[in-house]
Amino acid sequence: MESEQILGQMSALGHPHRMAIYRLVMRRYPDHVPSGEIARALDLKPNTTSTYLAALMSAGLIESQRNGTSVSYRANLTATQSMLGYLVNECCRGRPDLCLPLIKTQGARKAAMPHDKFYVLFICTVNSARSIFAEAILRHVAGDRFAAHSAGTTPTSTLNPRVVDMLRQKGLPTDHLRSKNIGEYQGADAPDFDFVFTVCNQAANEECPSWAGQPISAHWGMPDPVKVEGNEAEQAYAIQSAYGTLRNRIEAFTSLPLETLERSSLQNALDEIGKQPSA
Repeated sequence: MESEQILGQMSALGHPHRMAIYRLVMRRYPDHVPSGEIARALDLKPNTTSTYLAALMSAGLIESQRNGTSVSYRANLTATQSMLGYLVNECCRGRPDLCLPLIKTQGARKAAMPHDKFYVLFICTVNSARSIFAEAILRHVAGDRFAAHSAGTTPTSTLNPRVVDMLRQKGLPTDHLRSKNIGEYQGADAPDFDFVFTVCNQAANEECPSWAGQPISAHWGMPDPVKVEGNEAEQAYAIQSAYGTLRNRIEAFTSLPLETLERSSLQNALDEIGKQPSA
């Protein structure tokens, strides 16, 4: 019975579009992603997307959540774990030459860091607001322990002036901040990151290359504060709320015992931080 279930899951992932959907919801975990957003991100027709989602649901690889008339989807990590465990323990017969590298990767962080700080990268789309907030806050809160960076998948040429003003009001330095393309951190001279966070849904929806050094990744998605419509007070509140949310999350992150937590426990803790409501 178990082998039939695993075959069904592997068959569901055997189609490129179904695999693309599964990879997207994995990147967005722990979010539930609306089907319409999945269709737009992958340039698929809504009815086709529904068919693919139904196949992944039937295989148990994703789970759904209904909010009124809309349905959103999230990766089922338990099913994925069972599938990978079956492949390692049953198909590969637990061979140490195949299994041990996987177990070491899943069980703990890198044994020794090649640098004296934790290197952290925050990613969003244009790298002018949320990721800039995150970089500046982490440098300010724990710059002695963390080397903070940020980048965008399609960065703008300038930082949002409201974001810069907010940081200055909070007493955080801004001279070092600039909008950067994610490509700056993919060359041979780029640092090996310990943590990579996406802070906007659009960036998480996009396919990004694998990072050297197997950093721990998490999604801390939140609305873009500069796109909020309304009067001056409403726009200012959105900027303040975004700053407060990221400050709370980063303070929770820096309070974790990073040197002692196993990788799986640390991943769970970062996912929980990403669930924190807006400030």
